[in-house]
Amino acid sequence: MQRKRYSAEFKRVTASRKRPWIESSDALSLFPTLVWKIQLRAEVHEPIDASALGLLHALRQGLPELKAGEAWQSGHALHGREELRELCGCVSRAARSVLQFLKIGTEAIEITGCWVNLYAPGASHRVHSHPNNYLSAVYYVRTWPGADAINFHDPRSQAGIIRPPVTQLTGINTDQVVVRVKNGTLLVFPSYLQHSVDANAGGESRVSVSFNLMFSAFAEEMSSPLWGDQ
Repeated sequence: MQRKRYSAEFKRVTASRKRPWIESSDALSLFPTLVWKIQLRAEVHEPIDASALGLLHALRQGLPELKAGEAWQSGHALHGREELRELCGCVSRAARSVLQFLKIGTEAIEITGCWVNLYAPGASHRVHSHPNNYLSAVYYVRTWPGADAINFHDPRSQAGIIRPPVTQLTGINTDQVVVRVKNGTLLVFPSYLQHSVDANAGGESRVSVSFNLMFSAFAEEMSSPLWGDQ
């Protein structure tokens, strides 16, 4: 759908009597970077959210309240906790759907890391990616106005060398895209895709759960060379 929109816009721009040298035109979208956005049904995410908040409370037991501008992350092995079993199941099914969509030759992918993020008002998270994984995901437990977005950054390292002024900021000339989220939103994205979180401008702490996923038995199944005898 987006490719059709780009193509139609370029055809409109080039379709003019001032351009008699053009017979036809098109806009080709090459090597797109995709983010998959899934909204869980209320009857599904509400008990998941309650369970995640209960786990967060247990993990934070005895710790001081976060001050303004502070953030906290749990350990990265929460996918083994019973409290997140339903959420992990949703993430795993979503990841398999992504692999089907990408026409990947295996659906054997597993969660390699899972952790809770707590951002007090004023807290932010710098630009980063998740190396040594194929997919990453983030699930939103508690969001608020002013604390309901994530930024994804252009993965093309050379694209910012020349930055001419633009007449209008669009999805094809920006180096950052803001994705809005709400309670029960699950985002899945390539682990190489850099992302960041702006300072929490809401009045309450934001809670999310992050995931990394990698192919099961990667060395045995996925790392053979793509040339010669297979």
